[in-house]
Amino acid sequence: MTILITGAAGFIGFHLSRRLLSEGNTVIGLDNLNDYYDPELKKARLKQLEPMSGFRFIRGDLTDSDLIDHVFLENRPDIVVHLAAQAGVRYSIENPECYINSNLVGFFRILEACRHYPVHHLVYASSSSVYGNQEKTPFSVDDRADHPISLYAATKRSGEMMGYCYSHLYGIPMTGLRFFTVYGPWGRPDMAYFSFTKKILAGETIRVFNFGDQYRDFTYVDDIVEGIMRLLDDPPEASGTAVRHRLYNIGNNHPEKLLRFIEILEETIGKTAEKEFLPAQPGDVFKTYADIGPLERDYGFRPKTPLEEGLKRFYEWYRDYYGGKQ
Repeated sequence: MTILITGAAGFIGFHLSRRLLSEGNTVIGLDNLNDYYDPELKKARLKQLEPMSGFRFIRGDLTDSDLIDHVFLENRPDIVVHLAAQAGVRYSIENPECYINSNLVGFFRILEACRHYPVHHLVYASSSSVYGNQEKTPFSVDDRADHPISLYAATKRSGEMMGYCYSHLYGIPMTGLRFFTVYGPWGRPDMAYFSFTKKILAGETIRVFNFGDQYRDFTYVDDIVEGIMRLLDDPPEASGTAVRHRLYNIGNNHPEKLLRFIEILEETIGKTAEKEFLPAQPGDVFKTYADIGPLERDYGFRPKTPLEEGLKRFYEWYRDYYGGKQ
């Protein structure tokens, strides 16, 4: 198959591209390599992909309608995995326009392209942030998700509604995945586990928000990729008047307290962190906890990587990649 992956130089996009290429698929990678975090890390990911047979990279922006039209016309992808987005809850408070452009206008361009150049399946990334600070756990896709507490979350929920509408109007087979906290090698430097590792090694103080009383559903990146792979070639079927659009949580179904997470990271690194305990930041949710029952029922998805093992693999990669760079 020919698969278009937006955000191919990103964390999940890179791992998914590598898996698809290793299984003999053609991958068209699209990414603008922006500087939200170190572009050199994105370029290093691409260097891992470029020697692999079947990979082609296009540097460009999702909001460029002419470019997106050309990519679809020239490559005629069978499947589109739309992972590109402006990420980060806290960044959205200071830079809201980036989120409107990338997460709404950019997704609109992809939807329009899938409308005019029909695809077998469009899989797109949503986020656990859409649940806000609801008290009911675990979070189910049947729960209301109309009280976002960050613009990032609002754009992701808006994207889900845009996807549903396009699927309803134009029959596009579509699956939205609400990602919970993803971690692992080649990860994003803006994520807590990444910045904590850097600071602990440097002997710097880490900032622990909400005084450590937070819970996250950490999911190892290889488990996430396996979940995506299982549904790629299985789009929602046409059935009566049902819209060919579905939503799934994709997470670990096991929230871990932030302080315990830090303890495991300290044990992995072999060094105790200096900690500064602070109140919660605007936009931060208290707990994320995924109900993955529907994904397990439909595709047999069940994460297998314990947090201790996942953080060990991340740290081994971190030491190898950075060496004396930091």
